[in-house]
Amino acid sequence: METTTISSPSITGELAAGINYFFAVLPDDRTRAEIAGVAERFRKSHRVSGSPVGIDGLHLSVCPVGKPERLRQPLETALLTAAATVRAAGFAVTLESAMRLSAKDGQFPFALCVDGSTTASALELRKAIATAQLQVGLRVSGVSSFMPHVTLQHGHLIDAIEESITPIHWQVSEFVLIRSFFGQSRNEVIGRWPLAQQPVPVAYDMLEEMANMPDLPAYPSDEE
Repeated sequence: METTTISSPSITGELAAGINYFFAVLPDDRTRAEIAGVAERFRKSHRVSGSPVGIDGLHLSVCPVGKPERLRQPLETALLTAAATVRAAGFAVTLESAMRLSAKDGQFPFALCVDGSTTASALELRKAIATAQLQVGLRVSGVSSFMPHVTLQHGHLIDAIEESITPIHWQVSEFVLIRSFFGQSRNEVIGRWPLAQQPVPVAYDMLEEMANMPDLPAYPSDEE
């Protein structure tokens, strides 16, 4: 599998100043346009103010960087090595609600949240990535504490909103490693890895099955 990388800083114990990493899944172009449309409608109808996430920056975070424990190689190299060993299945994402999340660093994220099935599937991928990180000396804490979402906007004065939306769906076939920069609206995808395709269920047509069955011999009549 071909992995796109950008020259990495030599980090062994901690993040380089101004740089962060995380694993995520990305919506396709059609889904990004749908998400951006929902975000725009909420900004107008609820007068949601703050800093919007650009359409190219929309993502669903899956797993953060673990805390270094016996890390023996540069951090970025370790993350790329770990990701290459992950074995997990692709899954369908369904975004079904919009809400303001708890404040972080004084900012309230406004986000689209997923349904229970998506949460369960994304958690399996999160666990697989956390386990792979542990093998290279990075321990992810709170693995099961997880609320998958796609952040639309950050702001100080976002009202407490929670509403259902017309569900938005997309099929996840890969996960990515993203390098982000503090204080900048800039993310770089530095690695992509495929997820196993789920088998397509075979539709069963009972009427067609019965029509194709061979004729059975007639039972003898009781009168014979």
